[in-house]
Parts: sequence; structure tokens; C-alpha cells
Amino acid sequence: MEIIIEEITRAHKLIARHKFLQDNINIGRGYDNDIIMADPHICAQHLSLNFNGEHWVLNDEDTINGSFYEDEFSKTKLAVHQHIVHSGQVFVIGKSLMRVIFPDHPVPESISFSPFENILNLTRHPIFLTLSILFFATITGWLFNLHSPVEATFTGLLVPAIGMTLMFTLWPAGVALVSHLTKHEARFRGQLGICFVFFNLMWVSDFIENLISFNSSSQSMYGMVASLLPIVLAFCLFWLNCHIGFQMTNKRRTVVAACMTLLLFGGSYLIQLSKKPEFSIRPAFNTTLMAPSYLFTSSNNVQDFIENSKALFTKAQEAAKEEK
Repeated sequence: MEIIIEEITRAHKLIARHKFLQDNINIGRGYDNDIIMADPHICAQHLSLNFNGEHWVLNDEDTINGSFYEDEFSKTKLAVHQHIVHSGQVFVIGKSLMRVIFPDHPVPESISFSPFENILNLTRHPIFLTLSILFFATITGWLFNLHSPVEATFTGLLVPAIGMTLMFTLWPAGVALVSHLTKHEARFRGQLGICFVFFNLMWVSDFIENLISFNSSSQSMYGMVASLLPIVLAFCLFWLNCHIGFQMTNKRRTVVAACMTLLLFGGSYLIQLSKKPEFSIRPAFNTTLMAPSYLFTSSNNVQDFIENSKALFTKAQEAAKEEK
């Protein structure tokens, strides 16, 4: 009788699938097994699966760490000993999971690609990826020129732009490497595409934050809300890094992304607090300086300001006379 055995993660994501036509199947780390496992907590001869003419029977071979399954009713773990297997049952062996499925097991309907997946596929397209990286390098070079005290040449802008771009490439490369080492798909191009999209969004959020700060007071709620934008973007980036490179539940993915965001911004905040203020001969501004064209409302000239001030004092004097 045919049988399918799947190797799955703790989030029940498929790692490998094996199909057999034989009546006896051995599972373990030994090289003479039908399914060879790499988990060091699994014995050389760990499980045997036999068809007795009516049922598939699973038996643990007196292993060190045992083999277990979850009871449907009590939801407790039970040891595997001459256990009659049902289609879809999941078994724990060592630190690995396997699922046994019969050929007549129902298959869920196919899922069409969601707009979210289409966007992820778009970010890894070579043309879109190239444009994202070029846009990031251009903004980096422009900002370097903006903050440079001397006139910068094209070569002088190109070197820091390329250097900064390569430095930011280390993050998606590191995530892809960790994903590969943990036996997941590296998907480096997907990581690279989504990272540079969010790096560019960070530039946009920085501009929005400066624009709002320029048009509002330091205690304005708009400025506080705008300061949360990079935190939200960082969380979304870490969440997508986990979604692309690792097979985990949504809850675990959210927790990991939240911890990484807290580590990034909390660590930066602690570093700033630990720094002692140093004396500088250069003037320091506690506000955002931008061109007048970035004002939401046009400013008044000096003469209009004086006339409006006089009108304000006149109204105040008239109001004082009425109260008397």
C-alpha cells in the first residue's frame, strides 16, 4: 500500500516529502534507513513503520529520546508503541516532526497568488531591483553633497554612495546567509529587493518628519506621530525578512520583528543617552531648517507682521475698555 511521509517544521511547514510503495519503512540517522534524518537527537534505528494488511503500525525502536504523538481528545503527548497510524497524524522524533499521509488524504483547494505575493515578486525583479539600488545610491550621494562643507566632485560623491550602498547590502546578505544555514531558502534577491524598497522608504519618512517639524512646534502631536514612522517601517522590514527567509508562524514572526525593532531603536536611544555633551564652537539649532518653499502656509513679510501686531494690540485695548 502506498504511503507518504513528510518532514515538517514546528510551524508545520513542509521540508521534504517521501512516497513509498513498500510495506516496511525504517526511519533514523543510520544510512541503511529508507528515510535518513540529520537530527542528532534521533537514533541510528529510530522508527519502523509496517503495514499489517489492514493498518500501518508505527513502533519506536527503544530509542533514547523516544517518539511521541498527540492524543486527539486529551491533547497530551503519548509514546509511540505499536501505534496504528491515521492519515495526517504528526509524530515527534528527537527535535524533528514528521507527518504521515495516505494517498486518499483530501487536498485543499489551490490558492491564487495574492497582491501581497505579487508585490514581493515585483521587488525581486532585476529591473525593479536595479532601480531601487540606483535610487538609494543617488539619494546617498545627494545627502553627502548637501552636508559637505566644500564643493564635491562627481568622483567624490560616487565613492561614498557606492560604499554606503554596499554597507546596506550587508543586512539582506546576512539574513539570506542565516536562512541558508538554518536549511531554509536563502532567496537573496528577494531579501535584497524588499530591503532596498524599505531603505528608500526610510529616506522618504525622514523627509516627511523634517517637513512636519519645520511646519509645527517641537511639542506638536504631528511631529511625535511622524517620529513613529521609521519605527513602523523597521518593524515591517524585519517582519518581511522573516516571511521571505524563514518558515515560522505569524505569531513568532511578529515577536521576532518586534524584538529586533526594540533592539535597534532602544539600543540607539541608550547610546545617545550615554554620550556626554561635548563643547562645539559651531552653532547648534534645535529646529529644522528648510527652504521657505516647504512651508505649508506662506510667511508674512516684516511690514505685514508689524501691521498685524498693531491690529492685535488695538483689539486688546478695545476689549479692555469694554470690560471697564
